[in-house]
Amino acid sequence: MDKSLFRYIWRHSRRDQLIICSVVLASLPFYFASLDLPRRIVNEAIQGRAFEGGRMTAPFLNMSFTLPDWLGGGTYTLFEGFQLDRLSLLFGLSGVFLFFVLVNGAFKYWINVEKGALGERMLRRMRFELFALVLRFTPETLRTVKSTETATIIKDEVEPIGGFIGDAFITPAFLGTQALTALAFIMVQNIWLGLMAMGVIGIQFTIIPKLRRELLRLGKQRQLASRRLAGRVGEVLDGIEAVHVHNTRGWERAEIGHRLYELFDIRFRIYRRKFSVKFLNNLLAQVTPFLFYAVGGYFALRGQLDIGQLVAVIGAYRELPPPLKELIDWDQQRLDVQVKYDQVVQHFSPERLLPGEEEVDAPADVTLSGPLEAEGVTVADPHGGTVLDGATFALDLPARVAMVADGTASASVMARILARRSTQFSGRLSIGGADLTRLPAAAAGQRLAYAGVDPILFPGSIRDNLVYGLRFRPVGKADEGSREAARRLMEAKRTGNPVESIHDPWIDYSLAGAGDEAELDRILLDLLSQAGLQDDLYRFGLSGLIDPDRDPELASRIVEARALLRKTFSAAGMADLVEPFASDRYNDQATVAENLLFGVPTSRAFMGRSLAENPAFRDSLDETGLCDDLLVMGASIAETMTEIFRGLPPGHPLFEQFSFIGADELDEFEAILRRRQGRARALPKPDQTRLLALPLAYVEPRHRLGLLGDELKTKLVQTRAEVHRKLARLQDPGVDFYDEDQVCAAAPLKDNLLFGRVSYRVANAQGRVAEAMSAVVTELGLRPAVERIGLDHQVGPAGRLLTAQQRAVVNLVRCLVKRPDILVVDGALAPFDEARAQALLRLLLERSEGQSLFFVLPNDRQADLFEAQMRFARGQVTAKMTRPPAQTGSAQKRIAGGVS
Repeated sequence: MDKSLFRYIWRHSRRDQLIICSVVLASLPFYFASLDLPRRIVNEAIQGRAFEGGRMTAPFLNMSFTLPDWLGGGTYTLFEGFQLDRLSLLFGLSGVFLFFVLVNGAFKYWINVEKGALGERMLRRMRFELFALVLRFTPETLRTVKSTETATIIKDEVEPIGGFIGDAFITPAFLGTQALTALAFIMVQNIWLGLMAMGVIGIQFTIIPKLRRELLRLGKQRQLASRRLAGRVGEVLDGIEAVHVHNTRGWERAEIGHRLYELFDIRFRIYRRKFSVKFLNNLLAQVTPFLFYAVGGYFALRGQLDIGQLVAVIGAYRELPPPLKELIDWDQQRLDVQVKYDQVVQHFSPERLLPGEEEVDAPADVTLSGPLEAEGVTVADPHGGTVLDGATFALDLPARVAMVADGTASASVMARILARRSTQFSGRLSIGGADLTRLPAAAAGQRLAYAGVDPILFPGSIRDNLVYGLRFRPVGKADEGSREAARRLMEAKRTGNPVESIHDPWIDYSLAGAGDEAELDRILLDLLSQAGLQDDLYRFGLSGLIDPDRDPELASRIVEARALLRKTFSAAGMADLVEPFASDRYNDQATVAENLLFGVPTSRAFMGRSLAENPAFRDSLDETGLCDDLLVMGASIAETMTEIFRGLPPGHPLFEQFSFIGADELDEFEAILRRRQGRARALPKPDQTRLLALPLAYVEPRHRLGLLGDELKTKLVQTRAEVHRKLARLQDPGVDFYDEDQVCAAAPLKDNLLFGRVSYRVANAQGRVAEAMSAVVTELGLRPAVERIGLDHQVGPAGRLLTAQQRAVVNLVRCLVKRPDILVVDGALAPFDEARAQALLRLLLERSEGQSLFFVLPNDRQADLFEAQMRFARGQVTAKMTRPPAQTGSAQKRIAGGVS
């Protein structure tokens, strides 16, 4: 980032600044004319000076100019204008004044819009440049800089900088020229009034900025305190599990409260100083009108100033305070923004960054093979101790190398250096004669992979994370010929943003050895299966959704599997395990709401308790008379629940079994029941809604309160048809209805296969159904399709929806997919037990054939599986080849011992 904010602004917005400033200059004649017109209206039309000497008419809109004597003198008329009487002249001059007001307003509108657009473009540019600098943070910086603080800088702290950028040159030019024009007009009318105005302005511009210096200091403190607060909140969120384990919520609340008090105190002092300065500024602004009325009135009484001039001077001065105040505010904003900008530059200082590179794509001929040579590699720990002490070794690559640790961090440190995850070392490390530290980042990203102890996953699907290493550059262009696409491209060029669109195809299938998306999915599934994640993928797939429009063939196969599964249940005497959905029959294993909707909600208005207050749904219940029955049922549930739960502590297992009412809602429902008993008339609508929501979640075999008789079930099925008719009339029904011959796109794949509900009455029904379903899916060859749906399973923030083992597998497979020349593994198998770790090590050895694998081992029990060994002892490294690469395959059969 440029050290000077104004130089940064000028370099990137010079052309736009000059265009807007040119328009500002073009607006000044119109502004001056609008100041002079009140004088002409008063003198010429109202006082009648244009009609002196008995003239009945006066010229209007005449255009003439007189040359000075030294140019020969003479008056030249461009347009004689129109002859108007006194009343017509008054309205004519007033109309011209209104015209100039509109013109000046149009100028201001255009200038402000363009200024705002310029500021937003520059803000977009600055945020992108800062994000690009984040991508260049050194590995050491990433371990010390808080991510929340950096995100706060990019999101919030540069916001006022972007707002100021549009004002940086244009505001002083616009407001300054307007103020000077108004001041010059006053000077033309009367020199003494002009000097008085100039004196007050001088005092304002001298005293006010000095008083605001303290505001700058406090503003800097506020910014740092806000940033530290954001950082601390982020730390608590990252460590929330430790907070819960050790019950330190009171301590954390107290600490955040203390930080909030400090921030409050700073902000309160800012407000006091800010409004005291504002009071003084307003006082000085009101002194000048007093002087104008007093001194100007004196000059008018003495005949040295006519009434029209006095009115014009007062009107002109009314135009002075706003621009002057805004200029003073602009100066304050300039100083404040400069402080913020300096702190941003400091946060992204060059010593925190890797060298910048213009090249995005890695050279096609870069291959990390040949001799790996280290000369005097030395690394010191933060306390001055030596981790590596002049390590010197050589190995021929490609090779599979065991990095045998000596109980210290030496092996892990060397692994991070090889993977370019650490740059703080002295000495030289080269591959094939090329310095590893000077390898282009793009080439390193393609040819290097690193799997550490802490897998880093991004929010999105499992597939998104697996193919993340294939998104180096767009491999084509999206077909975007729309006007919006052209505008997006133009704005990207104007703001220094990438011209590549996020809609472009970014996945380079060739890097994974695939030809298209389907082949890539097969590769991903094969790798995940070998890594032991196939069962998890299958479960994820059963919970996933399918789109019949996108994959009609799979949808038809699911319907086929549904029919076969039902036949399988009947043939095996398991028909009682699942109660299928039927449009003319009540399903005892489903909730009342599911039976009424006979579908899956796609809108929140039909989910949970919101369904009870949905207008269309309530109308259907009212028309069939079912609403009263459900209210009685709801009251009965509420009475039973309040009796059962009274005196039970929150978190008791009964609350989970009877999930109608939470522990914190008992008092509310007791109050509703009391109101119901004490009123002959109907309950208020909110109370009805609360009671109605209870039976909608009721399942007779599960809750066993004996509230659903055959008559009520029949009425529920009849109301189902009315609900469907009501919802079908809506533009968005909000429900995807069940159809025995179709796939329900809003329902999970498992529900589409069953097309019913597992019985609560049969023991171990869930397990037996799952086995039968798996057999049918395998018989029809649908398991790969189910697993492919499982690839769309969301991993959550930082992969928190996956287990530690699942995250580790996804991370390893992501590294393998892009087929790197060098794969460095350090602690990536720590979450696994011994047998699983052995299988994964076998996979890594098989997949690294013809490539280089560096694997950190805690001991040498499995070192003989590798072609080469690097042994660490007291900061020194000994490297040697143990056998030719061809012997590795047979060595894999001797895998024994633990891997960590």
